[in-house]
Amino acid sequence: MPIRLPSDLPAFDVLTREGVMVMSEEQAARQDIRPLRIGLLNLMPKKIQTENQFARLIGATPLQIDLHLIRMSEHQTRNTSAEHMEAFYRSFSDVEASGEKFDGLVITGAPIEHLPFDEVTYWDELTRVFEWTQTHVHSTFGVCWGGMAMINYFHGVKKHLLDHKAFGAVRHVVHSNGSPYLRGFSDDMVMPVSRWTEIRSEEVREAGLPILIDSDETGPALVEDPAHRALYIFNHLEYDSGTLKEEYDRDVEAGKPINVPANYYPSDDPTRAPMNRWRSHAHLLYGNWINEIYQTTHFDLDAIGS
Repeated sequence: MPIRLPSDLPAFDVLTREGVMVMSEEQAARQDIRPLRIGLLNLMPKKIQTENQFARLIGATPLQIDLHLIRMSEHQTRNTSAEHMEAFYRSFSDVEASGEKFDGLVITGAPIEHLPFDEVTYWDELTRVFEWTQTHVHSTFGVCWGGMAMINYFHGVKKHLLDHKAFGAVRHVVHSNGSPYLRGFSDDMVMPVSRWTEIRSEEVREAGLPILIDSDETGPALVEDPAHRALYIFNHLEYDSGTLKEEYDRDVEAGKPINVPANYYPSDDPTRAPMNRWRSHAHLLYGNWINEIYQTTHFDLDAIGS
């Protein structure tokens, strides 16, 4: 089954060219099936790039997905056109007021990790989102800063500033092969990392949360929070092959101190094309998440959160 997208959303053409099955809203309406309703709370500045990345992963399963794009109510993006935001996004305030429910919600990262959580301009509204997920979302996936914010809000686990950027394609160890979210995973894997902060293993364990994937170099990567029906991933499996290169080139051009992303370019040579060594595990993880939602969510959307 395909992912359901508006036919004029840029991701529709991008995914069609890549061979991902997509379906317009008009086509989906003709099928007698309840699609999974997945929300994407997009906090990243490059909205369209992030839409493509997550739609690619959650749309690659045999299930029909109805994707809803959500933004913070008052925060105005400077990197995406107002026309695009008006056409395809709804504010969280509108979603909250509607009372509608979702089978799944992805909360993305945001380039604000240097700020204390309570100094983020939309922190109060974001904490409302976290509370809202407990009654209106079956399963939530917090990504990078979004995951750090959730684990801090629900469990008090802190983020800690690093003295240098954790940056590269980092090898990780998979600890819980029995987890339904890790079906098909190898014992170790490579994952893109791009952050100036970290979550520490001992504090996660003190909170009583299982660490599913971690790295000796960059710490916990994937944490499950069963009590809040959530997963927290602190790295970027959704990244395209060239996303770390874009970040590196941007910082070099701006004259910012930045190390070459480790284990990303062949022979660590930034003049060569980077290699994607995480794509298969990215599809596995998000496919497993979607499958687990399908196996456990209510057929009646109104029963979610009850």
